[in-house]
Amino acid sequence: MNSKPLTFSAHARALLALGLPLIGSNLAQMGLHVTDTVMLGWYSVPALAAVVLGASSFFIIFILGSGFAIAVMPMVASAASSGDEAEVRRATRMGLWLSLIFSVAILPLFWFSGPVLQALGQNPELATTCQRFLRIAGFGMAPALVVMVLKSYLSALGRTQVVLWATLAGLVMNATLNWMLIFGHWGAPELGVAGSALATLGTQILSLLIVAAYAEHHPSLRRYHLFQRFWRADWPAFARVFRLGWPIGLTGLAEGGLFNASALMMGWLGTVQLAAHGIALELTALTFMVHLGLSQAATIRVGHAVGLRDTQSLRDGAKTAIAISLCVAAIGITLFVTLPTQLIGLYISQSDPLAPQIVAIGTQLLALAALFQVFDAMQVMALGFLRGVQDTRVPMIMAALSYWVIGIPASYLLAFQFHFGAPGLWMGLVVGLISAASLMMARFWMHRAHA
Repeated sequence: MNSKPLTFSAHARALLALGLPLIGSNLAQMGLHVTDTVMLGWYSVPALAAVVLGASSFFIIFILGSGFAIAVMPMVASAASSGDEAEVRRATRMGLWLSLIFSVAILPLFWFSGPVLQALGQNPELATTCQRFLRIAGFGMAPALVVMVLKSYLSALGRTQVVLWATLAGLVMNATLNWMLIFGHWGAPELGVAGSALATLGTQILSLLIVAAYAEHHPSLRRYHLFQRFWRADWPAFARVFRLGWPIGLTGLAEGGLFNASALMMGWLGTVQLAAHGIALELTALTFMVHLGLSQAATIRVGHAVGLRDTQSLRDGAKTAIAISLCVAAIGITLFVTLPTQLIGLYISQSDPLAPQIVAIGTQLLALAALFQVFDAMQVMALGFLRGVQDTRVPMIMAALSYWVIGIPASYLLAFQFHFGAPGLWMGLVVGLISAASLMMARFWMHRAHA
């Protein structure tokens, strides 16, 4: 136990020192998606549609596999704060093993994705083009997940700035390679969809080289000998990372599935509603990236407190993280309520004949987004706390219950049975997020914060 508890400002400084680079990295990661979308939109609409489908399919599988990487963060934070260097190495190394095993196991799904997508009702030509993208992009799953593990390792050891710089370097390289390979500029062949996939793969490999070199050669990290005798199995550590990681992957899948299902149902309402939904969701994703970065930092801070057996610091740090996240939510609420037309206008041409309808629906959705800002912030923050104390199985059940048993049915009923349309669908999202935030926060404060 610390003899003198830290003040609120000390907790805030420590949280922001970790969190701000992670927030920047999350926003830069979003920039990769925006770059791909914009450049393929310039190339052709069929290419854009194929890659949107392919990238969303890749991302859902990536979320499932990233649970092992996320599990490494609290394990390393706790081990490092208690001075157990061997456990730092063991947890990270087995996180790398599990991520590589998952990447190899999932590769056939990418390779034969065309028939799978056709079986799910996609247009045959679109499915074939999407398969061409995924056969290349699928090889990026391994470097992407390995980078995720190394980012968790470095972040848990307080090295979050390198995570930001690696992501920014990847953003620049992704834009450059997209420009070359999609359109055939600077003497490169014009590859279209395949060019976008190669750009993504090249970016992932560059990011891997940067973070792996840093993790191996930085003077303060050499004592961990991370890659020494990498081939040697450590089955007890393997089991610990697996037990902690698989529920995290399924929790992310449950939340991602909620928003994917909402997009599908919005498509049933019409093209204008779907366009407004996409714009509103993109805007809320920007604020969510801030909350996610703070949550990741909170996981590290809680993990350190667990390693030190400092329950006072654990509770005070959690309260500080909640206060900062609520301030961010207040900013988001203010912007969504006062500037909805201007924000939506950034995404559409005012000369488009459908623009007034999109703005009208989007304004309603942003009002509801303002409502769920607080609950979205609280659910991701609660997840961060619970992962910090290495509690993942019950939160997984809570997420599945909140999103699939409560959220999605509520969206369907409000949108279609009670005829509230697009706003009703988002009301269902709010209901699901309220449930998740309430259950997870209650679990942390009632069962974990005083352990």
